Amino acid sequence: MGFKIFKNTVLLCLLVLISCANSKHSKTDDVLEPQPKEEPVVVGANRLDLYLPLLQGKRVAVVANQGTVIFKDENVTTYTHLIDSLRDLNIAIKKVFAPEHGFRGIGDAGELIDNSTDKKTGLPIISLHGKHRKPTQEDLRDIDIVIFDIQDVGVRFYTYLSTMHYVMEACAEAGIPTIVLDRPNPNGHYIDGPVLELEHKSFLGLHPVPLVYGMTIGEYAKMINGERWLADSLVCDLIVIPLKNYTHQTPYSLTVKPSPNLPNGKAINLYPSLDIFRGTVINVGRGTDLQMQIYGAPFFPKSDFSFTPVSNEGAKYPRFENQLCYGVDLRNEPRLHKFNLKYLMDAYSKTPKEVTFFGPTFTAHAGNTKLQEQIESGIPEDSIRASWQKDIEAFKVIREKYLLYD
Repeated sequence: MGFKIFKNTVLLCLLVLISCANSKHSKTDDVLEPQPKEEPVVVGANRLDLYLPLLQGKRVAVVANQGTVIFKDENVTTYTHLIDSLRDLNIAIKKVFAPEHGFRGIGDAGELIDNSTDKKTGLPIISLHGKHRKPTQEDLRDIDIVIFDIQDVGVRFYTYLSTMHYVMEACAEAGIPTIVLDRPNPNGHYIDGPVLELEHKSFLGLHPVPLVYGMTIGEYAKMINGERWLADSLVCDLIVIPLKNYTHQTPYSLTVKPSPNLPNGKAINLYPSLDIFRGTVINVGRGTDLQMQIYGAPFFPKSDFSFTPVSNEGAKYPRFENQLCYGVDLRNEPRLHKFNLKYLMDAYSKTPKEVTFFGPTFTAHAGNTKLQEQIESGIPEDSIRASWQKDIEAFKVIREKYLLYD
């Protein structure tokens, strides 16, 4: 009797084990099967073995700001500036070109910045957001190669793209190679928004791409070259140092603020949907510590949430300075996977008719005149979004040719 019970128990255990082994969704599998550890993303700047040989014996200029860093650990929490690292490796850095917000990244949005000298290294800093936005041939006279290493956030009106365009153009005219050190796009997981119409191109957008284009800055540089978007259809001698262990769906948090009004990942994710407000009368948190995470105005209906903009780093003269604003707090919004029109439409509906909502730069931010007309006419969101789709699909065909990552 005892043997029979033992035999039946063993048989039952075997059946259970076989059943568990055949079940792909069993809790036992979830617990026992180790999850593969994702390899950390390696930025282009950290892949010195790929580009250091190209710099030996050359006179080098670097397009750089506060985010131009080499990380010291896998968790990307400690870093050195690329320029310091290259100088320590005896690379002859001759000068620095600085984009909007300056070399240290503290200038206001749109603020013109003069040339200067870096106090730490003594290097001349040539502003590409001051008297001119394109390096002159005199600027490049004593340069053999240019490195471009700026952290992008994947939005057409983020002006680092235009700076890269003009650097590539100047280098093509001078016959100088350009090395782009690629970095992840924190908004690279989707493509959305109106495509720029070329009659509305400006420094806020030079190319016929959607508001959010889903490419890294290295891929984008290849597209500028391949589509012959430089003046006179010039082609830059371009070298892209690619990322390692990256796809467009890879979540990526930035260690260093890419610009003064993007303090964290939430602000960066909301940026495409909120900074288009720069062409309106609405404040989107500039002058607070919640930049790109809130929006409002003194004339909004009174609500539980309010804020008062004051002068601070990145917003010396914020809209509605020292005025109580009522508004909307977006800090708890789910991560966006599209350009969210609802915020813009909501703000327009809350603005009294006697207040001019749209400003003169809205067309430059939107890339067309149609979006303003659609909102003023009360066109439903779905219809507005549908009006972009044909152009977005055409862009995706172009984009596909230049992708380096899945």
